[in-house]
Order: sequence, then C-alpha cells, then structure tokens
Amino acid sequence: MTDWNKNISTDQIKVGDKLPDISIPITLQRLVMEAGANYDLSLFHHDKEVAITVGAPDAFANSFFNMGMYERLLREWVGSNARLKKIGSLKMIKFNGVGDTVTFEGVVSKIEENIVTVDLISRTSPTNITTTAFGIVQLNEVEGS
Repeated sequence: MTDWNKNISTDQIKVGDKLPDISIPITLQRLVMEAGANYDLSLFHHDKEVAITVGAPDAFANSFFNMGMYERLLREWVGSNARLKKIGSLKMIKFNGVGDTVTFEGVVSKIEENIVTVDLISRTSPTNITTTAFGIVQLNEVEGS
C-alpha cells in the first residue's frame, strides 16, 4: 500500500538509488480500456491482425500507457507531496504486447537542490528493455530539515 502523504527529502536519497519496481500484465482488456480512455483508437492497440502488419506479435500498449506507468512509478515513490515536473524522452524500443508482463523501473541519476532526475526503463525480462525515458521530480522542503 502506498503512503501518499510521505515526504521524501534529498537527504534520504542518493544517486544510484533504485525505486521500487512495478510489474503489470498486458491484457487485451487493459489495452482497450487504456486506448479508449485517451481516445487513441489506432487499431494496432487492440487488433492483433493490424498489429502484425507493423511487426508486432499482437496488440500493443501505446505511449500514453507507458507514460502513465512511469508516472505511477514516480508517484508511488515520492507520494503526493512532491511535484512531477516532467516525464520526457520516451523511447519505445520494443512492443509491450498482449501476454507480456512489463516491469517499470527507475534509478536516481541526478540530484540538484530539491530537483531529482530519475532514469526510467521498462522491460519484459532482465535482458529485454522495451522503453526508456526520464522523470524530473521536485521534492517539497520538509519542515525542520
């Protein structure tokens, strides 16, 4: 269970720290719901035959799904008291498709004052990286620190 009221400060973290991973199975139902929620009605996100025409083995997650999971990863790490400033440079390397279980991971790469940069990756196995990005989080000043 996530502690949404936590206050992480820069003295509690260091470059190289790993965020707790999040894993999620990709199902056709999840893809249909997510694509419908953000009006991405491109057929390859819910139709296997169309997805195959672009080289995917099955229907696959769109960029909004990946960005949303990165946001969840960061938010579960810092709680609701920090500000997510940016999730950027999303690079989709391989498909996150139906039947995959995707793990989203983050590593603190930079700390400047109360601004923290996190390198983000998703993978379907230890050697199969599917997406990369970075996140920038502004930590709130903790009173008394």
